[in-house]
Amino acid sequence: MDLHLADKVVVVTGGTSGIGLATAKLLVSEGARVAICGRDADRLSAAVATVDGGDRLLAAQCDVLSADAVKALRDRTLERFGQVDALVCNAGEARVGDFFTNTEQDWMDELRLKFFSYINPVRGFHDDLKRSGQGSIVCVNSTVSLQPEPHLMTSAAARGGVLNLAKSFAGAFAPFIRVNSVQLGCISSGQWHRRHARQAAEGQSYEDWLKQEAAKREIPLGRFGTAEEAADCIAFLVSPRSSYVTGARLEVSGGIIKHV
Repeated sequence: MDLHLADKVVVVTGGTSGIGLATAKLLVSEGARVAICGRDADRLSAAVATVDGGDRLLAAQCDVLSADAVKALRDRTLERFGQVDALVCNAGEARVGDFFTNTEQDWMDELRLKFFSYINPVRGFHDDLKRSGQGSIVCVNSTVSLQPEPHLMTSAAARGGVLNLAKSFAGAFAPFIRVNSVQLGCISSGQWHRRHARQAAEGQSYEDWLKQEAAKREIPLGRFGTAEEAADCIAFLVSPRSSYVTGARLEVSGGIIKHV
């Protein structure tokens, strides 16, 4: 399927690894011009080396919690590409902890990260997306926004709020900009590699540990998803192929959400 992304300009936050990087690679392969950002210069350089983007890829250092840094990212993107047609908000991983272990500062940090990693980029690129005529925002979220887990209480509460925020964006920005959410379940990524290192039995491979974790979580498809599978869904929602879809949430979870 042609996603009609040729020469569209897409900004992907948190684009240096995992789902963000997989999304950037896919978008470039579809003919889009892509700007990725991250906080770490070395990780940015490493990411660029894996993307066959040439002059269709811009990599910029940016902390999305800084409105000034996002403005600088916008300026660089417009200087290079002249327009912005879509935004993928993808920054921020889960904070592990429950009500008793997370401090007041943990709560403040997590709420700020989850909300302003959306608010600052959306505020920064809104006018450009509106001018596009086919503006699209995809908010990358998690299934814990719908089905909380006790060890992710702070993150789940924040992500539930962000799901509500994305729905509000969809109503506020229509008909000029479409806004949709992707609710990710267990997707193999760097944070799962780090958990494997901490939690796996001695000598247990990453693949065997993931199978064990999938069984423990009773994932109907029996496995974790891949970053590429998540990227496929994000790219569809970004693209004009989903032109009548806004305010929606798409679960990419292997069926882990049990309720209607």
